[in-house]
Parts: sequence; C-alpha cells; structure tokens
Amino acid sequence: MLKIATFSLKLRVFAEVGTANLVWSFDGHVLDLDRRELRRAGALIKVEPQVFDLLVYLVRHRDRVVSQEELLQVVWRGRIVSDSALTTRINAARRAINDNGKAQRLIRTLRRKGIRFVGEVGEMANMATTAVSQPPAGAQVRLFTAASVGRPSIAVLPFVALGSQLDERRLAIGLVEDIVVALSRFRWLSVVGPMSPGVKVIDAKRIGAELGVRYVVHGMVRRSNQRLRITAHLIDAMTGSHLWAERFDGQLADHFALQDKVSAVIAGSVEPVVQIVEANRYNAFPNRAATPYDLHLQAQPIFSSGKESVLRSLNLLERAIALDPTYGPALADGAFCLQVLDINGWARDRLANRRKAVDFARRALQVSCDPEPVATAAFACAYFGEDIDAALSLVNDSLALNPSFARGWYMSGMSWLYAGRPEQAIESFETSIRLNPRDRLGRRNIAGIGIAHFFNGRFDQAVSRLRVVVQEFPRWATPIAALVSCHAHLGFLGEAEAVAGQMRVADPLLAPTANQFRHAKHRELFMPGMKIAAATQRI
Repeated sequence: MLKIATFSLKLRVFAEVGTANLVWSFDGHVLDLDRRELRRAGALIKVEPQVFDLLVYLVRHRDRVVSQEELLQVVWRGRIVSDSALTTRINAARRAINDNGKAQRLIRTLRRKGIRFVGEVGEMANMATTAVSQPPAGAQVRLFTAASVGRPSIAVLPFVALGSQLDERRLAIGLVEDIVVALSRFRWLSVVGPMSPGVKVIDAKRIGAELGVRYVVHGMVRRSNQRLRITAHLIDAMTGSHLWAERFDGQLADHFALQDKVSAVIAGSVEPVVQIVEANRYNAFPNRAATPYDLHLQAQPIFSSGKESVLRSLNLLERAIALDPTYGPALADGAFCLQVLDINGWARDRLANRRKAVDFARRALQVSCDPEPVATAAFACAYFGEDIDAALSLVNDSLALNPSFARGWYMSGMSWLYAGRPEQAIESFETSIRLNPRDRLGRRNIAGIGIAHFFNGRFDQAVSRLRVVVQEFPRWATPIAALVSCHAHLGFLGEAEAVAGQMRVADPLLAPTANQFRHAKHRELFMPGMKIAAATQRI
C-alpha cells in the first residue's frame, strides 16, 4: 500500500513540476515556468534546477503545508537523500527570493509538518509581464490570477468620482486601495487591482475577459456640499449579472472613517457571496474530477437547512481530507459540520462525534496559517469543551488579521457566549451584522444576541429576536430551546409548548443541548425549554 501511495505521489509531482504556461509574481519577483527563469526587478537570478523545481512546487501548493516526503519527491525524484540536503535546497530557495530562515516572510517552516509558501501571488499568461518580455505593439494583454485556472478572482476597478473636487478623487482612489487590501486578506480569493482610473462605463464581461477574472467590483463616489454617497457593485464577469450592491452615506469631514467602513463592509459582504456562487458553479458539475479545494468549495455553505445537507457537506469535506490530510480549510469546516450535528442532536454517537471533531480541529490548527480556518477550528474547540480562553484568543487573533471576516465575528460572539460573557458576545454579533447586513445566514447573529439577552434575564428582548430566528431556521435547536425557555420563565407555558411542537414538526430528531455553555447558571436557564421539548417529543 505504501509503495502504491508513493508511486501515485511521484506521478503527481512529476506532472505538476512539468506544467508550465504560467508566470507567477510575488514580492517583486517573477517566476516564469515556460522559460524556467526567476527574475527580480527584471534581472535574472541564477537558480539551480532542483531549487527551481522546489520553489515552483511550493508556490503551486501555497494553499497548504507540503510535507517533507513530497519535497523529496520533487527535488530528488524519489532518490534517498539526507534531511540536510533538503534543508540546503530550502535555504537556497529562500536566498533566491530574498528570504531567510529567521524571517520566513515567504517560505515558512511548520515544525514536524512541512513547508508552506505564504507570500501573496499573482498569476499571468506567460507573455503578459513586461519584466520578462514586452508584448507586441497593439496586442491586448490578458492577465490571469490563480482563480482563472480554478480559484475565484476579483478585479477591483477604479471607483468613479462624479464630481471634479480633489477630495472626491482622493477618496475614490483610497477606497479601491483599501478594498483590495481587505479582500486580499481572504487568501482563497485572488484579487486584481488597483488599476488606472478614468473608466466611466463599466462593461464587466469585457473587463473580465481582458483581465481573466470571474468577478468585478466597481462603484461611484458622489458629493453634495459636505455629504458623500458611495455606491458599490459586485458583478459576475462571466454572465454580466449583478450579484450584490450597497449604498453608503457619510460626511466629508469623516471621510477616513467612511472609507474604513465601506472597504470593510464590501469585503465582508462580497466574500460569502462569491463563495456561494462558486459552490453553485461546482455543484452544477457533480461528476467532475475534484481536488481538495473543489470538494471544500462544494461543501459550502455548511450551515444549512437540515441534517441531510450537513451530512452531505461533511462527506465532501472528508473526501477532501482523504485526498490531502493536511488541507486546513477542510479539516476546520469538517469540525464545524460535526459541531452542527452535535448542536441539534443529530450525531448517532455524540462521544465519537466529539472526538472526531476535536481531532479535525486540532489538526487544522497545526497546519493552518490563514485566519478563516484557524478561527473555525478554534470555534469548534470552544464548543466541544476545550480550553475556552485559548480558543477565544485564537478566534480573536484571527479577526485581528482579517477584521472583515463576518462569519468569524459570529464565531467570536458564540465563543463569548460559551465563556459566559454575553455583553462581549453582543459586540461581536453586531460587528458581524455591520460587515454583512444582507446575508440570510448572517442573521444567525440575531439568535446570538437573543441568547445573550436570555442569559442576562432580559426575556422580552430575547423573545422578540429568537422568534424571528426560529421561523427562519426551524431546525436549529439552540435558539429554539432558548425561546421555549424564555416563554416558560415568563409564565407563558402555552406559547412554550407551541414552539416546542413546531420544532417536532420541523424535525422530530432535534435534541437541544446546553453543555457548550460553561456557566452552570446559563445551563440552568435552558432547563425549562429542555424539559418541555422532551415532553413534547414523547407525545
């Protein structure tokens, strides 16, 4: 079995190292696969063939940690060599791109796990970079990003300043720069921009074809005296359809604060929209050969309407993990799926389900560098009773790295609830809502705010929020149990029994749990709802 696996790995390595037709750019360097050249500021850098192959493989697989076994297959084609020989080649690759073992800005070593390339990378057609060659006069240059060959790519076009004031033009330029930065923090997206201003009429399909991107973000800045209005749009460059739009108003005197708000909300809202559209695109071709990335994308969105959907997502994620046991996003979201199964009582064996979830989460934390899988894995650890302070620290550190991660702020809020700190939870939920106010799944934050009020004894305020959530998510056991308990604490037993009965109609298998909440007084608040739900189930 080991020989077969090793042989399969060799085939994959040899095929990928030999694949060209692309030019990668990162940190002032250009890596041309066709010419087998590495350049910096146009100057050719001499690189040994083995070091070049190593660098290519690391850049190609920058979405994950590459094991030592893989690197040995890349550099020495399976021949047995010492660990020091591999270390020598890694150090040579670092020197070639102005990195070193201490800084590890671009090539990072994860102890006992492997190596990962962590630099920001753009991809281009092999004739589309002036650092390597100049295209013929009059030729249209088509740029490619990683997304155009499998990953989602977004071009952020210059925002049009409709007025002639210098302040408006500066705001428009600054907005684009901030949006690019905010979107680039989602490492699964590839972002193009900013580009030269001056475009007045947006033809998204033409621009998408020229830039080789799937999505286009553009907008306008208007001024009336001291008031500013900004509009932003997300367009599918393949179909020309509008996927998302928003309007923002503010004062010229506060234009920096407005700029920060707009860029954060655009990134926070656009990322989940792109994720859903990409998932639908992949799901339209269920029989295609899939990579771990493809399978992970097909599993989105995980938080959905019922047990069957969650199990389908989990199956896709486990297939991705089987293909690549170190693929952090699949491990983290797999733990989240198992968490949803436990929340609703859908796990056949809750203890085995917990063990599997914690294993996935810990493995994700060991191999992941990106904020999204780290936050998701830490959130699962918080739910399943691991060190709550450590989990909270990881979630909040991730949000410091990517403050536009709307779902991460939801996870932060729920983790605060698990820790028994409802006021901090409300702050996180409100931040998530501000970042993505129109997302249906984002309204899970309303449930979190309702539970926070429930913990603080503000039952009337909790009921007004939880009632809306229960109507929209009738198969989510935790807010249902909280709503039933609220009615019971208020003395409205008829309403409590009616809500519990609706839960049984929606899904007879739902079995709420409150074990994730660390404070005994909070678990006790849930007890009336649990008892009524159990009694309704027996009827």
